[in-house]
Amino acid sequence: MALSSLLSHFLILLHLLPLTIAAPGGGKWDLVHSNIGVSAMHMQLLNTDRVVIFDLTDFGPSNISLPNNQCRNNPRDLTLKIDCTAHSVEYDVASNSIRPLNVFTNVWCSSGATMADGSLVQTGGFNDGDQNARVYKPCTDNSCDWQEFNRVLTQKRWYATNHILPDGRQIIIGGRRQFTYEFYPKRAGADRSYNLPFLSQTNDPRIENNLYPFVFLNVDGNLFIFANNRAILFNYINGVVVRNYPTIPGGDPRSYPSSGSAVLLPLRNLQGGSNIVAEVLVCGGAPRGSFTSATNGNIVGVLNTCGRIRITDPNPQWVMETMPLARVMGDMVLLPNGNVLIINGASTGTAGWDLGRNPVQTPVIYRPNNPVQSRFEIQGSSSRPRMYHSTAILLRDGRVLISGSNPNAYYNFTGVLFPTDLTMETFSPEYLDRRSAHLRPSIISPASHSQIGYGKQLTITFTIKGRINRSLLMVTMVAPPFTTHSFSMNQRLLVLANGNEIGGNMVSLGRSNYRVQVVTPGSSILAPPGYYLLFVVYQEVPSQGIWVQIK
Repeated sequence: MALSSLLSHFLILLHLLPLTIAAPGGGKWDLVHSNIGVSAMHMQLLNTDRVVIFDLTDFGPSNISLPNNQCRNNPRDLTLKIDCTAHSVEYDVASNSIRPLNVFTNVWCSSGATMADGSLVQTGGFNDGDQNARVYKPCTDNSCDWQEFNRVLTQKRWYATNHILPDGRQIIIGGRRQFTYEFYPKRAGADRSYNLPFLSQTNDPRIENNLYPFVFLNVDGNLFIFANNRAILFNYINGVVVRNYPTIPGGDPRSYPSSGSAVLLPLRNLQGGSNIVAEVLVCGGAPRGSFTSATNGNIVGVLNTCGRIRITDPNPQWVMETMPLARVMGDMVLLPNGNVLIINGASTGTAGWDLGRNPVQTPVIYRPNNPVQSRFEIQGSSSRPRMYHSTAILLRDGRVLISGSNPNAYYNFTGVLFPTDLTMETFSPEYLDRRSAHLRPSIISPASHSQIGYGKQLTITFTIKGRINRSLLMVTMVAPPFTTHSFSMNQRLLVLANGNEIGGNMVSLGRSNYRVQVVTPGSSILAPPGYYLLFVVYQEVPSQGIWVQIK
């Protein structure tokens, strides 16, 4: 065979294989798709190991056609009333394949959560979609698609935040020019919207800085709500503010468009009753005035600090930490071992069309249990900027899926500083390195998709090579979040057993097989009903997760 022919075959093969880049500094990057067809503005992992992705409909054509010669005929579309392209796709992790989905009205900058049965309920959006809800019921035979319910919300919800509640409903909080909250699905006596003055109090005129508020279900059943630069503890049942938290030191905004990010750190000691500690970590953002400055052409540096607060303390105070890299529009992903991955974003500017500069392509691991001065660890860099409208989520195998980045109005691939990016990558943290393979547990039982109850003994059988030190073992449950605009709604990690807590609850069965008994979360306040990923972690190296449904 001629040398030119060999070279041609080699280049074709190279194109078909995933591109893997070992990243100096820790972790590995893989390009898994060069074009998924849509910009990944919103992402949600489902219990079928498929990821629902969508952007918005008023953007003109996407890069993927609707199936079977379908076209969307919508007289209310602001850009393209007859559109034969898809604005949502389903990504099948196992087959690495993309399937187009049909979403009808505009889901731009919307919100959502998975329900107890595993269905994704998405709410709000823009224009003809701002009071709609849409349901996606998972399937494995490619028959499922979006179902749309018109005008079921009492208010327009654009840039709102959703959180799943202990009773299985969602609460929908805020949105542009909405200083209220409501519930979905509706129930008799709770079918309207309710005022939340905190949202108007944290609204900066003409800038806002309180959109997509950071919302977490506290261990006492109340909601921690952070907007702009401060937070409250809110009793949503009685509509009462239980506590006002101090303003974050420095007073700079952390909410959209000064978009920082936030996580509820792993919940431990779940049998501790009132002694369970809940901590929130808020990282990055932009200095006050940055949005106005950027819209006037003066793009300034962003924040390099994180604030950490024990929201359950009698006298909670913020403790400030300095990140190795300043970041706005970053994403924070809880990893199965309890560490936090901070990824994506920019080091100057704010969220908004073409308002960010200097992409931060280097992720950072935050280790919450380390001493204060040794919590951040720089990882290997990606070659791709992930700016405004980027997303990142945890997969069942421990990788992090990253896609999106479109700071342009409409899809724009040429002649702009940061072209629309339709690629999809994964980042594999160091725990997936081959050198850690001998530490990686493998769960034998329970079977995936097992149902578990609250406060029950759960027996887990797993394998691992050789003898193990039980003090270095951990069992965790992770709730897969709905991710958009630098915030992962409903992201939650619960440590069911950790180190010496395991004690005599673990026995060796021989031949590298082990059995450990843990106790499931005691109530739906700690773990709202639904599907979670269950991991066994040894020396910070997680097994592949299995799905469990708690109800």
